[in-house]
Amino acid sequence: MNHSDEEIAEIRAQLNELQIEHRDLDLVIDHLTLNPPPDQLLIRRLKKRKLQLKDRITLLERMLIPDIPA
Repeated sequence: MNHSDEEIAEIRAQLNELQIEHRDLDLVIDHLTLNPPPDQLLIRRLKKRKLQLKDRITLLERMLIPDIPA
């Protein structure tokens, strides 16, 4: 499945945004782990969101990699 240059640029832009959000969440989670809030549920929700982002990042990266003939 070949993507146009425009589609590839859009995928790369999405990927970049997701990677930044993933990194930000990493920092927030680290900070909250060191300075735990009374709300442990918050940390669990942030970790779940981080996992969702990681899955989406992986999916977008796969879209950018050209299909390798078997």
